[in-house]
Amino acid sequence: MTVSQVVFVILSIAALAGALGTVLNRNLFRSALFLVLSFVGVAGLYLLLEAELLAMVQILVYVGAIAILIIFAVMLS
Repeated sequence: MTVSQVVFVILSIAALAGALGTVLNRNLFRSALFLVLSFVGVAGLYLLLEAELLAMVQILVYVGAIAILIIFAVMLS
């Protein structure tokens, strides 16, 4: 296996683990943190595909805005 295949497997496992943790976790705060993990894994997959703009947008918009907004809403309620 090449290095890019190993990185792909690691990133895909991280994205899938984050998605499963988001759905299966009963604690809402931990579920939001698993959502962040899933978004970061998808952004890493975009980097592996050499789509740097999509990876940057994924980090800025989804991780930086939506996931943090969810965490703030959970902490305030």
